[in-house]
Amino acid sequence: MKVSVIIPTYNRGWCIGRAISSIFYQQCEDYEIIVVDDGSKDNTKDVLSLFGERIRVIRNSENKGVSYSRNIGIKNAKYPFIAFLDSDDYWLPKKLLYQIQFFKENTDAKICQTQEVWIRKGKRVNPKKRHLKPSGDIFKPSLRLCLVSPSAVMLKKSLFDEVGLFDEDLPVCEDYDMWLRISCRYHVYLIDKPLVVKTGGHSDQLSSKYWGMDRFRIYSLVKLIKNEALSEEKYEAAIEELSYKCRIYGNGCIKRGRLQEGNFFLNLPDRVRKDPATPFLELRHLLFPQVLS
Repeated sequence: MKVSVIIPTYNRGWCIGRAISSIFYQQCEDYEIIVVDDGSKDNTKDVLSLFGERIRVIRNSENKGVSYSRNIGIKNAKYPFIAFLDSDDYWLPKKLLYQIQFFKENTDAKICQTQEVWIRKGKRVNPKKRHLKPSGDIFKPSLRLCLVSPSAVMLKKSLFDEVGLFDEDLPVCEDYDMWLRISCRYHVYLIDKPLVVKTGGHSDQLSSKYWGMDRFRIYSLVKLIKNEALSEEKYEAAIEELSYKCRIYGNGCIKRGRLQEGNFFLNLPDRVRKDPATPFLELRHLLFPQVLS
């Protein structure tokens, strides 16, 4: 039951030491720590050097994004279980212990997560009702918003052989994309204990750098419908959520004078129902023109 802990980081010298130190306080020792430094230009390298051979550092030559960094970590992981830790979060001492015990008792399970303590701008806040984490078949509620936190997850490495790695085209919402691919196939279980401290409210968070986040979730939904053999029930739920998100985003574009873009999104769900392949390519070119150029 050994675990590879993967920490992607970029210019997080101010907090990466705290994240790594929280792993050393875990009440189990069967782990390795892989830190993927995604081209940091601050003092991250100096902080990482303080930990010596207790961690394995992989350095990207340039900033390539969190998905690329997590994928590099997965490819270099030695152990059969993977746990992610975002560099601005940290774990409480029994986090790995409880999850390892869960997998010992539930050998057929593929993935589980824990509850979290939320800290925003230095103050503890309570998640809203819509953020509450379900357990088991979480696919339908996960369509609206991401209900799995990378820092809270542990999963079998072999799962990536089935669902693929993180989508490196996505600058954000890559976790929403991954958990949908997993939850449409498998249950995602919850250990109902707050074992992760999730911090937020700082200016370098990816969610604060990109406008119109739902356009990336729309992309993930179209890709899911195109690529996955969904049951009829899950297919209809995905189409319904796609229609909801496209209606809001499309109308928002029209209000801002982007008529062509708005009409594209408003018409997208009906086109996806008929055949998702062509609208998916058009959507991909719209969002990521550099990929297909």
